[in-house]
Amino acid sequence: MKNLKKIIALCMVLCLVLSTSACGQSAPAADAGAEEAAEPAGGAEGAEAAAGQEAGAADKETGDEPAAVTAGTEEAAELPAGEAETEKAAAEQAAETAGTDMAAAADTAAEAADPDIVDYANEDNWAYFGIGEDKDVDLFLICPTVDMRDEYNMSMDDEETKARFPGALNMERGIYEDSTRMYAPYYRQAAMKIFDLTEEEREPYLALAYSDISAAFAWYLENENEGRPIILAGFSQGADMCLRLLEEYFGDESLYNQLVAVYAVGWSCTEEMVQEYPQIVPAQSADDIGTVICFDCEAPEVTETVITPAGTRSYSINPLNWKTDGTVADKSENIGACFTSYSGEIKREEINLCGCYIDEERGVLKVTDVTPADFPPVLPIFPEGAYHIYDYQFFYRNLQENVANRVKIYLENLLDNAA
Repeated sequence: MKNLKKIIALCMVLCLVLSTSACGQSAPAADAGAEEAAEPAGGAEGAEAAAGQEAGAADKETGDEPAAVTAGTEEAAELPAGEAETEKAAAEQAAETAGTDMAAAADTAAEAADPDIVDYANEDNWAYFGIGEDKDVDLFLICPTVDMRDEYNMSMDDEETKARFPGALNMERGIYEDSTRMYAPYYRQAAMKIFDLTEEEREPYLALAYSDISAAFAWYLENENEGRPIILAGFSQGADMCLRLLEEYFGDESLYNQLVAVYAVGWSCTEEMVQEYPQIVPAQSADDIGTVICFDCEAPEVTETVITPAGTRSYSINPLNWKTDGTVADKSENIGACFTSYSGEIKREEINLCGCYIDEERGVLKVTDVTPADFPPVLPIFPEGAYHIYDYQFFYRNLQENVANRVKIYLENLLDNAA
């Protein structure tokens, strides 16, 4: 169901608020988030721009019925008929009062979850706004995790953390800017700290982040898009937000027809998502339109990460040979790995740096010809050999070429259909 995640998130936030008011305690605590990391050996600046993914935790089973409920039922059964009717009426009144109190509590929880509605008509709430007016295709680009503070969601008043958004986005910008007009909203993203929590515990914070992304995208559609073709793109948490946009908005056929592609790099596009949302279509080639380009990089010996836990399978495509099976792409097919700065400058470029292949069991991208010692994970949520923060950089020129190719094919198809 399209709104299931939102309903679950609201219920969870409600529980947090109620438990807070009852016990005088804050939301579930986790260890302090990862500190900002130094530049990795591979030359990529801003490792703090990488985020972890949900860590698939087992669902909690519900307990027994509350004692108050069963006790009330038993006592009513023992009363004489007249007293039982009186007791029943009193119980109904109590239930009505409880329902009213619960509704009020729900409103309070919603306000606590979303105290400030972001005004996306204000250009100050966008890191990129309409950059590249001469382009025929729009890019809606979503920033990865840059909030390293000891908190659960970034505040829109946190100018220091917001200042990192353009830098993190600039590291990806060169892949898209020659082909698109770019939009990228600021949003109350989930902080790195939440990736120490279970999947269930972190969802309210990701849901709050997505509420901003959804609001920004809705405003963009109504005020800026004007029927133009769209690319959604993001890395890590930003990729998660892209998939959520697909779920909420692109079941609409007319909007789906505007979709060039989704570059959801550094996240998992799971079988469950694809089964539940027909508009989520994993890419099968270098030139199919309206599809999701997804992968996350690991060394061959890695068996699980927070991005793709054990037992999870992701749909992925190889960014060198554009195949979805285990066919190995030799490093000779890599036309340029680029390591970029926060300004977007390419600090180092290396042709034929690495090859890769898809692990057909887990769907992750296994990278060859490099070593974990040269490309450390940097962030403590990842094991040695997790190349997550290099997902874009290892295959920079191939991705840049692919974006241009898909845009060209989409626009040609548009002209052919108009003729």
